[in-house]
Amino acid sequence: MNCPHCKEPMIILELNEVEIDYCHDCSGIWLDSGELDLLLENADEKEKMLSSFRLAEKTGEKKFRCPRCKKKMEKVNVGDKEHVLIDRCKHGHGLWFDKGELPAIIEIGSKDKDNKVIKLLKEMFV
Repeated sequence: MNCPHCKEPMIILELNEVEIDYCHDCSGIWLDSGELDLLLENADEKEKMLSSFRLAEKTGEKKFRCPRCKKKMEKVNVGDKEHVLIDRCKHGHGLWFDKGELPAIIEIGSKDKDNKVIKLLKEMFV
């Protein structure tokens, strides 16, 4: 699969038993549908995080194409107080995270700031 941002081939990494697609050039991460849920450790955290997704209006950011269906993705704000802007496939194929966005999302959605996934993501990608 090629990166939606820089069009370079992405590599597959396993993180906490979840396969993620990682772009070595731009440090972006693609998660297929449902994989974000698997990275959040607590059921309450999952529900809170997923319910905080809000369609962003006029962001000025370039819209990327989904690496699965090639359609333009939508911009989504994630988080109630703190916001991180990510890209989501309109057809439900997955989520695109620019460099540093995935650790920020998981940190927003995690009550446990010593979450092992957050630590691992920061070590690997930030």
